[in-house]
Amino acid sequence: MLMLPPENVDALRFIVDVELASRMKARDPEKAIVLLTDALGSWRGPALLDTGHGIICRTAAARLEETRLMARELLIEARLALGGHYEVVSELEQLLSRHPLRERLCEQLMVALYRCGRQAEAIGTFHRVRQRLSAELGLEPGPGLQKTMAEILRHGPSLLHQVG
Repeated sequence: MLMLPPENVDALRFIVDVELASRMKARDPEKAIVLLTDALGSWRGPALLDTGHGIICRTAAARLEETRLMARELLIEARLALGGHYEVVSELEQLLSRHPLRERLCEQLMVALYRCGRQAEAIGTFHRVRQRLSAELGLEPGPGLQKTMAEILRHGPSLLHQVG
């Protein structure tokens, strides 16, 4: 068995960096962006690709992939907080096409589209995800997604981006 200090294991460093960025994104989105960009830049393909196919490896790989997706969501959230809505739209569209039931991605895309002056597309995105949730899982959108939709319909002030 190979014994390494945690700081020498890239997967553990990645998890620590994502947790740190999550805590700092509200007060310092620029630092969170740098941290998350560096962390995501360290990835080279699927998690734990060459480690085996046992249940422990598959579970660890799934956890790392979930953390990776969470890091992407956090990065987009920080970019939106700094007014980067134009820059994140295509990335969000790609992510949502790969993860069509991921409500947080839908919320972020709706906000970005709304801020770009594309309210109708934001509403259409909500309805597509709502239909898919209903058809595939028999569920209605969660509170966060419903709140975002309501804010868009009433042009809520919470949709305005916060710079700095």
